[in-house]
Amino acid sequence: MKEVGTVKAVSDSTVRRLSAYYRRLSEMEEEGIEIASSKELATRNGVTPAQVRKDFSLFGKFGRRGQGYTVKDLKEAIAKILGVGRGWNVALVGLGKVGAALFHYKEFRKQGFNIAAVFDNDPAKQGSRIGDAEIYAPERLKEVVQEKGIGIGIVAVPGEAAQAAVDALVTAGVRAILSFPMRRVVVPEGIHLRYVNMAVEMEGLSFLLANQGSKRHRSSPEGVR
Repeated sequence: MKEVGTVKAVSDSTVRRLSAYYRRLSEMEEEGIEIASSKELATRNGVTPAQVRKDFSLFGKFGRRGQGYTVKDLKEAIAKILGVGRGWNVALVGLGKVGAALFHYKEFRKQGFNIAAVFDNDPAKQGSRIGDAEIYAPERLKEVVQEKGIGIGIVAVPGEAAQAAVDALVTAGVRAILSFPMRRVVVPEGIHLRYVNMAVEMEGLSFLLANQGSKRHRSSPEGVR
């Protein structure tokens, strides 16, 4: 397998498929599968073999024609492309029920995302700890972000406070933000913002159920488009 090539323009849908491939390859590795064909990867991900090959071709040459892909090597290559495992310090803003659940989500640390600091406007929480992370007042966000080298922010505050939380992260120097409130926020150019909108996902499931049996509508795993 050759080294990953230079990445040019890549769509969000391609990145989502890469993430899905990575998870399927992890499952295959756990199952003891050493070699995977583009057909098998396509079947497991709800896409076509041509789509699999096209996605991989954006990043270099993988596998050997007629012999498939080495599962372990391909998984490591995709992990490198996604930046998984390199280690990212993360700031969590908001420690309500959603924030607490996110902090304890084991997959974050497993994939190299370490919630290094938590921020909450409740004075009763400030100065205490959750797990191995200290809880700070929002006013200390810039100081702590710079001190701990935080590159990613997670926003888990009520909708009306979302813009202020995002603004604070941007001012502190964070350039990649994952926002859980449903309310849309505005960010400057150069800031990478992603939303987790559970209502939209539920509406998508409702649509699929309402149109069950229609050949025009087919669900796809893990956001693969």
